Amino acid sequence: MGEIKGIYAASVSILEKNLSLNITKTIMHAESLIDQGCHGVVIFGSTGQAQLISLSEKIELINSLSKSKYNSKFVIGTGLNSLNETVSLMKISLSLNFKTFLIMPPAYYKFTDKEVLDYYSKIVENVPEGRIILYNFEKLCGYKFSIECVEKLVSKFPNQIIGVKDSSYNLYDKIKIKNFSIFPGSELKLLKGLEIGCKGIITATCNVTAPLARKVYEDFFNKKDQTINEKMCEVRGVFDKFNLISGIHTYLSEKDDSFKNILPTCSLLDEKDTISLFKELKKLKFENFNFKAA
Repeated sequence: MGEIKGIYAASVSILEKNLSLNITKTIMHAESLIDQGCHGVVIFGSTGQAQLISLSEKIELINSLSKSKYNSKFVIGTGLNSLNETVSLMKISLSLNFKTFLIMPPAYYKFTDKEVLDYYSKIVENVPEGRIILYNFEKLCGYKFSIECVEKLVSKFPNQIIGVKDSSYNLYDKIKIKNFSIFPGSELKLLKGLEIGCKGIITATCNVTAPLARKVYEDFFNKKDQTINEKMCEVRGVFDKFNLISGIHTYLSEKDDSFKNILPTCSLLDEKDTISLFKELKKLKFENFNFKAA
Protein backbone atom coordinates (compact mmCIF):
# COMPACT_ATOMS: atom_id res chain seq x y z
CA MET A 1 0.00 0.00 0.00
CA GLY A 2 1.09 3.54 -0.64
CA GLU A 3 1.63 6.47 1.66
CA ILE A 4 -1.37 7.47 3.75
CA LYS A 5 -2.38 11.10 3.33
CA GLY A 6 -5.34 13.44 3.15
CA ILE A 7 -8.36 14.49 5.20
CA TYR A 8 -9.50 11.89 7.72
CA ALA A 9 -12.46 12.14 10.07
CA ALA A 10 -12.41 10.41 13.44
CA SER A 11 -15.98 9.23 13.02
CA VAL A 12 -18.60 9.18 15.75
CA SER A 13 -20.32 5.97 16.78
CA ILE A 14 -24.13 5.93 16.62
CA LEU A 15 -26.04 4.01 19.28
CA GLU A 16 -29.46 2.51 19.80
CA LYS A 17 -31.67 3.83 22.61
CA ASN A 18 -30.46 0.94 24.79
CA LEU A 19 -26.90 2.21 24.10
CA SER A 20 -25.85 -0.79 22.03
CA LEU A 21 -23.96 0.02 18.85
CA ASN A 22 -26.11 0.82 15.82
CA ILE A 23 -23.88 -0.81 13.25
CA THR A 24 -25.85 0.17 10.16
CA LYS A 25 -26.10 3.86 11.03
CA THR A 26 -22.48 4.08 12.22
CA ILE A 27 -21.29 2.73 8.88
CA MET A 28 -23.69 4.93 6.91
CA HIS A 29 -22.42 8.01 8.72
CA ALA A 30 -18.78 7.05 8.08
CA GLU A 31 -19.51 6.51 4.40
CA SER A 32 -21.27 9.87 4.22
CA LEU A 33 -18.10 11.59 5.46
CA ILE A 34 -16.22 10.16 2.49
CA ASP A 35 -19.01 11.36 0.20
CA GLN A 36 -18.58 14.83 1.74
CA GLY A 37 -14.86 14.97 0.98
CA CYS A 38 -12.86 12.90 3.44
CA HIS A 39 -10.12 10.78 1.90
CA GLY A 40 -10.74 8.28 4.67
CA VAL A 41 -12.30 7.70 8.07
CA VAL A 42 -11.02 6.38 11.39
CA ILE A 43 -13.44 3.98 13.04
CA PHE A 44 -13.21 3.60 16.85
CA GLY A 45 -11.03 6.58 17.60
CA SER A 46 -11.61 8.77 20.65
CA THR A 47 -14.56 10.51 19.00
CA GLY A 48 -16.11 7.12 18.37
CA GLN A 49 -16.23 6.41 22.12
CA ALA A 50 -13.84 3.53 21.45
CA GLN A 51 -12.93 2.83 25.06
CA LEU A 52 -16.61 2.54 26.00
CA ILE A 53 -17.76 0.14 23.28
CA SER A 54 -17.48 -3.60 23.80
CA LEU A 55 -15.00 -5.72 21.88
CA SER A 56 -17.78 -7.94 20.56
CA GLU A 57 -19.64 -4.94 19.11
CA LYS A 58 -16.44 -3.71 17.46
CA ILE A 59 -15.87 -7.08 15.84
CA GLU A 60 -19.46 -7.17 14.59
CA LEU A 61 -19.14 -3.69 13.07
CA ILE A 62 -15.79 -4.45 11.42
CA ASN A 63 -17.29 -7.54 9.81
CA SER A 64 -20.09 -5.42 8.33
CA LEU A 65 -17.68 -2.60 7.42
CA SER A 66 -15.66 -5.00 5.26
CA LYS A 67 -18.63 -5.08 2.86
CA SER A 68 -18.63 -1.29 2.39
CA LYS A 69 -17.84 0.09 -1.05
CA TYR A 70 -15.30 2.29 0.75
CA ASN A 71 -13.62 -0.52 2.72
CA SER A 72 -10.14 0.48 1.53
CA LYS A 73 -10.58 3.97 3.00
CA PHE A 74 -11.06 3.00 6.65
CA VAL A 75 -8.50 3.06 9.46
CA ILE A 76 -9.42 0.94 12.46
CA GLY A 77 -8.74 2.25 15.95
CA THR A 78 -7.51 -0.76 17.94
CA GLY A 79 -5.74 0.90 20.86
CA LEU A 80 -7.17 -0.89 23.90
CA ASN A 81 -5.80 -1.15 27.42
CA SER A 82 -5.44 -4.90 26.93
CA LEU A 83 -2.52 -5.83 24.69
CA ASN A 84 -4.13 -9.18 23.87
CA GLU A 85 -7.40 -7.53 22.84
CA THR A 86 -5.51 -4.99 20.72
CA VAL A 87 -3.67 -7.79 18.93
CA SER A 88 -6.85 -9.85 18.55
CA LEU A 89 -8.80 -6.95 17.05
CA MET A 90 -5.96 -6.23 14.62
CA LYS A 91 -5.80 -9.86 13.48
CA ILE A 92 -9.56 -9.98 12.92
CA SER A 93 -9.40 -6.70 10.99
CA LEU A 94 -6.52 -7.95 8.86
CA SER A 95 -8.48 -11.09 8.01
CA LEU A 96 -11.15 -8.74 6.59
CA ASN A 97 -8.52 -6.82 4.59
CA PHE A 98 -8.19 -3.78 6.87
CA LYS A 99 -4.48 -3.05 7.08
CA THR A 100 -4.07 0.33 8.81
CA PHE A 101 -4.59 0.94 12.54
CA LEU A 102 -4.62 3.94 14.86
CA ILE A 103 -3.20 2.89 18.22
CA MET A 104 -2.93 4.95 21.41
CA PRO A 105 -0.83 3.69 24.32
CA PRO A 106 -2.84 2.19 27.20
CA ALA A 107 -4.43 4.65 29.61
CA TYR A 108 -4.45 4.76 33.43
CA TYR A 109 -0.93 3.57 34.29
CA LYS A 110 2.06 5.89 34.05
CA PHE A 111 4.93 4.73 31.88
CA THR A 112 8.14 5.83 30.20
CA ASP A 113 9.38 5.87 26.61
CA LYS A 114 11.08 2.53 27.22
CA GLU A 115 7.80 0.91 28.21
CA VAL A 116 5.98 2.44 25.26
CA LEU A 117 8.63 1.07 22.93
CA ASP A 118 8.13 -2.35 24.48
CA TYR A 119 4.33 -2.09 24.09
CA TYR A 120 4.43 -1.29 20.38
CA SER A 121 7.22 -3.82 19.82
CA LYS A 122 4.98 -6.57 21.17
CA ILE A 123 2.15 -5.44 18.89
CA VAL A 124 4.38 -5.52 15.80
CA GLU A 125 5.88 -8.87 16.76
CA ASN A 126 2.38 -10.34 16.98
CA VAL A 127 0.92 -8.55 13.94
CA PRO A 128 3.81 -7.74 11.57
CA GLU A 129 1.43 -7.24 8.61
CA GLY A 130 -0.30 -4.26 10.24
CA ARG A 131 0.44 -0.63 9.43
CA ILE A 132 0.34 1.48 12.58
CA ILE A 133 -0.39 5.17 13.04
CA LEU A 134 0.72 6.19 16.51
CA TYR A 135 -1.81 8.25 18.46
CA ASN A 136 -0.27 11.04 20.52
CA PHE A 137 -2.88 12.42 22.93
CA GLU A 138 -1.54 12.98 26.43
CA LYS A 139 -4.84 14.49 27.62
CA LEU A 140 -6.60 11.13 27.22
CA CYS A 141 -3.97 8.49 27.91
CA GLY A 142 -1.56 10.33 30.22
CA TYR A 143 1.48 9.82 27.99
CA LYS A 144 3.02 12.19 25.44
CA PHE A 145 5.28 10.76 22.76
CA SER A 146 8.75 12.25 22.60
CA ILE A 147 10.46 12.80 19.27
CA GLU A 148 13.11 10.30 20.35
CA CYS A 149 10.55 7.59 21.07
CA VAL A 150 8.88 8.01 17.67
CA GLU A 151 12.24 7.97 15.90
CA LYS A 152 13.25 4.76 17.69
CA LEU A 153 9.98 3.05 16.80
CA VAL A 154 10.26 4.02 13.12
CA SER A 155 13.91 2.98 13.02
CA LYS A 156 13.06 -0.41 14.54
CA PHE A 157 9.88 -0.99 12.51
CA PRO A 158 10.05 1.13 9.33
CA ASN A 159 7.47 -0.99 7.50
CA GLN A 160 4.97 -1.06 10.36
CA ILE A 161 5.12 2.35 12.08
CA ILE A 162 3.96 4.56 9.23
CA GLY A 163 2.66 7.72 10.86
CA VAL A 164 1.39 9.63 13.87
CA LYS A 165 -1.77 11.48 14.75
CA ASP A 166 -0.55 14.36 16.90
CA SER A 167 -3.24 15.71 19.21
CA SER A 168 -0.69 16.91 21.76
CA TYR A 169 0.97 19.12 19.11
CA ASN A 170 4.53 18.60 20.30
CA LEU A 171 5.56 16.58 17.23
CA TYR A 172 3.88 17.78 14.04
CA ASP A 173 6.07 20.85 13.47
CA LYS A 174 9.32 19.33 14.74
CA ILE A 175 9.65 15.71 13.70
CA LYS A 176 11.34 14.98 10.38
CA ILE A 177 11.24 11.34 9.30
CA LYS A 178 11.35 10.19 5.69
CA ASN A 179 8.31 8.26 4.42
CA PHE A 180 6.40 8.96 7.62
CA SER A 181 2.93 10.54 7.65
CA ILE A 182 2.20 13.21 10.25
CA PHE A 183 -1.40 14.21 10.95
CA PRO A 184 -2.20 17.05 13.36
CA GLY A 185 -5.45 16.44 15.22
CA SER A 186 -7.15 19.76 14.40
CA GLU A 187 -8.25 21.81 11.41
CA LEU A 188 -6.44 24.72 13.05
CA LYS A 189 -3.16 23.00 12.15
CA LEU A 190 -4.12 21.82 8.65
CA LEU A 191 -2.73 24.61 6.49
CA LYS A 192 0.42 25.17 8.55
CA GLY A 193 0.94 21.43 8.66
CA LEU A 194 0.71 21.07 4.89
CA GLU A 195 3.17 23.95 4.48
CA ILE A 196 5.79 22.13 6.58
CA GLY A 197 5.26 18.68 5.11
CA CYS A 198 2.44 17.08 7.11
CA LYS A 199 0.21 14.75 5.11
CA GLY A 200 -3.21 15.99 6.22
CA ILE A 201 -5.30 15.80 9.40
CA ILE A 202 -7.20 13.26 11.45
CA THR A 203 -9.80 15.16 13.42
CA ALA A 204 -13.08 14.84 15.30
CA THR A 205 -14.68 17.91 13.82
CA CYS A 206 -14.36 16.59 10.27
CA ASN A 207 -17.66 14.93 11.22
CA VAL A 208 -19.04 18.38 10.38
CA THR A 209 -16.23 20.22 8.52
CA ALA A 210 -15.27 17.59 5.93
CA PRO A 211 -16.11 19.67 2.81
CA LEU A 212 -14.28 22.71 4.18
CA ALA A 213 -11.16 20.72 5.12
CA ARG A 214 -11.08 18.99 1.74
CA LYS A 215 -11.27 22.33 -0.08
CA VAL A 216 -8.39 23.75 1.99
CA TYR A 217 -6.38 20.61 1.19
CA GLU A 218 -7.11 20.71 -2.54
CA ASP A 219 -6.53 24.46 -2.83
CA PHE A 220 -3.13 24.05 -1.17
CA PHE A 221 -1.93 21.46 -3.65
CA ASN A 222 -3.50 23.26 -6.60
CA LYS A 223 -1.80 26.49 -5.48
CA LYS A 224 -5.10 28.36 -5.28
CA ASP A 225 -5.98 31.20 -2.91
CA GLN A 226 -7.18 29.96 0.48
CA THR A 227 -10.75 31.27 0.58
CA ILE A 228 -12.22 28.86 3.12
CA ASN A 229 -9.45 28.17 5.67
CA GLU A 230 -10.44 31.04 7.95
CA LYS A 231 -14.06 29.91 8.12
CA MET A 232 -13.03 26.30 8.74
CA CYS A 233 -10.80 27.40 11.62
CA GLU A 234 -13.57 29.56 13.06
CA VAL A 235 -15.95 26.60 13.02
CA ARG A 236 -13.35 24.42 14.75
CA GLY A 237 -12.82 27.22 17.27
CA VAL A 238 -16.51 27.17 18.17
CA PHE A 239 -16.48 23.41 18.80
CA ASP A 240 -13.26 23.73 20.82
CA LYS A 241 -15.19 25.74 23.41
CA PHE A 242 -17.02 22.56 24.38
CA ASN A 243 -16.27 18.90 24.87
CA LEU A 244 -15.83 17.74 21.28
CA ILE A 245 -17.83 14.52 21.55
CA SER A 246 -20.66 16.38 23.28
CA GLY A 247 -20.63 19.24 20.78
CA ILE A 248 -20.49 17.04 17.68
CA HIS A 249 -23.28 14.74 18.87
CA THR A 250 -25.42 17.72 19.87
CA TYR A 251 -24.91 19.35 16.48
CA LEU A 252 -25.60 16.20 14.48
CA SER A 253 -28.64 15.33 16.60
CA GLU A 254 -30.45 18.23 14.93
CA LYS A 255 -30.39 16.10 11.80
CA ASP A 256 -30.98 12.69 13.37
CA ASP A 257 -32.15 11.85 16.90
CA SER A 258 -29.90 8.78 16.90
CA PHE A 259 -26.95 11.05 17.67
CA LYS A 260 -28.58 11.83 21.02
CA ASN A 261 -27.76 8.33 22.23
CA ILE A 262 -24.37 8.52 23.91
CA LEU A 263 -22.50 6.33 26.37
CA PRO A 264 -21.77 7.47 29.94
CA THR A 265 -19.62 9.22 30.95
CA CYS A 266 -20.04 11.16 27.71
CA SER A 267 -23.09 13.40 27.38
CA LEU A 268 -24.83 15.90 25.13
CA LEU A 269 -24.38 19.61 25.77
CA ASP A 270 -26.79 21.11 28.27
CA GLU A 271 -29.44 23.57 27.10
CA LYS A 272 -27.31 26.65 27.72
CA ASP A 273 -24.31 25.32 25.81
CA THR A 274 -26.50 23.97 23.01
CA ILE A 275 -27.98 27.44 22.46
CA SER A 276 -24.48 28.92 22.53
CA LEU A 277 -23.13 26.37 20.03
CA PHE A 278 -25.84 26.96 17.45
CA LYS A 279 -25.82 30.71 17.97
CA GLU A 280 -22.10 30.94 17.27
CA LEU A 281 -22.30 28.62 14.26
CA LYS A 282 -25.18 30.64 12.86
CA LYS A 283 -23.04 33.78 13.08
CA LEU A 284 -20.55 31.98 10.84
CA LYS A 285 -23.39 30.94 8.50
CA PHE A 286 -22.47 27.35 9.15
CA GLU A 287 -25.68 25.40 9.31
CA ASN A 288 -25.89 23.28 6.17
CA PHE A 289 -26.00 19.58 7.02
CA ASN A 290 -25.87 18.59 3.37
CA PHE A 291 -22.62 20.29 2.46
CA LYS A 292 -20.92 18.45 -0.40
CA ALA A 293 -17.32 18.59 -1.55
CA ALA A 294 -16.79 20.45 -4.80
